[in-house]
Amino acid sequence: MVEFWLFVLATAGIYTIFSLGLLVQFGIAGLPNFGNGAFMAISAYTMAISIVRFDLPMWAAAPLGIAAAVLFGLLLAVPTVRLRTDYLAVATIAAGEIVRYLALNMQDVTGGAAGTVNLLGPGVAADYNSEWLRFQVMIRGLLSSIAGFRVTSDVAFIAVVWPTAILLLLGTWLMVRSPWGRTLRAMREDEVAVAALGKDVFKYKLQAFSVGAALAGLGGLFLAWQVSTFTPDDFRPTLTFYAFVIVILGGKTNVWAVPVGAFLFAVIFAGTRFLDFWPLSLFSSGDRAYLRLIFVGLALILLMIWRPQGIFGNRKEDAHET
Repeated sequence: MVEFWLFVLATAGIYTIFSLGLLVQFGIAGLPNFGNGAFMAISAYTMAISIVRFDLPMWAAAPLGIAAAVLFGLLLAVPTVRLRTDYLAVATIAAGEIVRYLALNMQDVTGGAAGTVNLLGPGVAADYNSEWLRFQVMIRGLLSSIAGFRVTSDVAFIAVVWPTAILLLLGTWLMVRSPWGRTLRAMREDEVAVAALGKDVFKYKLQAFSVGAALAGLGGLFLAWQVSTFTPDDFRPTLTFYAFVIVILGGKTNVWAVPVGAFLFAVIFAGTRFLDFWPLSLFSSGDRAYLRLIFVGLALILLMIWRPQGIFGNRKEDAHET
């Protein structure tokens, strides 16, 4: 049971960072980006390739991964953010799938379907995670000396991802309350009126896209560090769907509701993996993976019926968008 809750906390931390980027883009700026998983993929692959192929240290490769995600975000945003919201959603879904299929088919660069373990080619197991594991051992030693007992690597991971998430939550909250954030909110509600005040709407959209890409890129790094090896299938469109569920669960304009939505999602996500009580025991482990999608979708449907503004959402603010 301890393993279950550790997995829940680790997963919730990663998805809090990832979903926070979507909250800026979708909840605050009104930009429905359905390709957000591509930012995670680009950041994670850039980091892994930089370490394995170019021998960069992790602390140099990680910022490079985030920078690559932001660059892709700008390249995607420039031709698409002027589109109407429904067309923007379609364009970002397509962009996300293009990135995934490129990663799947560019075997010489990304390792193809085998993933990062194949970055050095068939027959040679590549490892991008050794420096992170050494850092994790250092954190474990520090925590063990403080706690007086030996802590696990999962606890060490949580001790890194959650302080990072909390700092990002605080920074995002301050940005949302700043004049920049208020402009994004006004732009979401009435773009024409904001433009009439002399504001460069296009510039603000690019900035929102960039912030969201950076946060998603950092989430991608933590995902890569947690799993030790990944493949293109780890960045399917369902990844972005999970982020939308988290943002909507908590309340799509409430920064501090993101970790609540992430925790609730992680309980469902981990429950279909670890828990084995009735009626889950009636299904095989493979079938339970499909149950995960059913439970998440059902939770979202019920929420839209009974509380469309989310658990901590503001009904009056959401009403301005309709």
